[in-house]
Amino acid sequence: MESTILAEVTGNIGTIGYGLAAIGPGIGLGILVGKTAEAQARQPEMRSQLQTTMLIGVAFTEILALLAIVTGLIFV
Repeated sequence: MESTILAEVTGNIGTIGYGLAAIGPGIGLGILVGKTAEAQARQPEMRSQLQTTMLIGVAFTEILALLAIVTGLIFV
């Protein structure tokens, strides 16, 4: 006896899209913060300048996640 099981996707497919879109900024933030921590360990005197640059990069990376949310809400 052979049986076939079919799965049905119901609900808002935008939530799946946002979950996939959040992977990129998550990886980007991890790399950005990790590299900044490495740079601060190598040159502690540059800490304030590195943190400023990192925070600007974090802001730009977070914009990608926010755009994914807005795009998901608009086109659903």
